[in-house]
Amino acid sequence: MLPTDAGTVLLPIARAAIATALGHATTASTQPAWLREPGACFVTLTENGRLRGCIGSLQAHRSLLADVQANAVAAALRDPRFAPLSAAELEHTDIEVSVLSAPQPMVFVDEADALTQLRPGVDGVVFSCGHRRSTFLPQVWEQLPDRVQFMAQLKRKAGLDALFWSDAVRLERYTVRQWTESPAHLG
Repeated sequence: MLPTDAGTVLLPIARAAIATALGHATTASTQPAWLREPGACFVTLTENGRLRGCIGSLQAHRSLLADVQANAVAAALRDPRFAPLSAAELEHTDIEVSVLSAPQPMVFVDEADALTQLRPGVDGVVFSCGHRRSTFLPQVWEQLPDRVQFMAQLKRKAGLDALFWSDAVRLERYTVRQWTESPAHLG
């Protein structure tokens, strides 16, 4: 179980991992025992309020410490949507860490039924159909508050048409606890 102030530990770990990967070795406290427990997280980077990178894990397959460090570096340097972050950009980049609950399979009869079960602002959703897969964190509801549009964009992210539906579609939902740096890290 994460403490309520886990962000005061997780955010500096993410920033230190990115700084180290960019050649500016720095450290952050890795003492709390809960960091050694399995955990899954997403690390989101924003620059001037715009997405700059987001990489994560849907399932806990390593310690939360290792997951935060690896996903922070991947979001900064290996998100295929963006050029790698530079050391100069890091100073102006805000970091958010979202720790995920275990995904729970949804049971539904069709798309309309699935849509009625979604909880805007609460559920992160994993869409799967065959070898195609995508996810949106609960924070995406802020940009896509309509369930139909949310699902349409999730399908597009998986490389499918917005109107696509099949009996082979599988959905899972999860929740997150998130922490975001305040602009104070710049001062």
